[in-house]
Amino acid sequence: MSRERLAAQQAELLRALLAGGAAPAGFDPGRVEVEVRALRGKRRRIVEYLRPELARELGDRFVPLFGEYAEAHPREEGVRMRQDAEDFAAWLTARGELKRPRRWLPRWPVRSR
Repeated sequence: MSRERLAAQQAELLRALLAGGAAPAGFDPGRVEVEVRALRGKRRRIVEYLRPELARELGDRFVPLFGEYAEAHPREEGVRMRQDAEDFAAWLTARGELKRPRRWLPRWPVRSR
């Protein structure tokens, strides 16, 4: 098998696993789907670890909302998990699932004259 062909097959498998592509020829679609769910679960747990307040605020809605987000926003090459967590929070806020964060204003000490 040529390197180019192998690289193309690997890319096709990655698209199926991470970006909602179809299972490549020679792969059991059911097993690919099991792996897709496992990878999304891992991604969800990492986001929950990085932004636990999201899971607390959403409660039982966290898992289905993250599933919807992950399906619509596959991981992109080069995007770190912290950015993915921030993007998820922004997505939730834009949909009205979370309150807009209050803007933090520094408290400067007031000097008396």
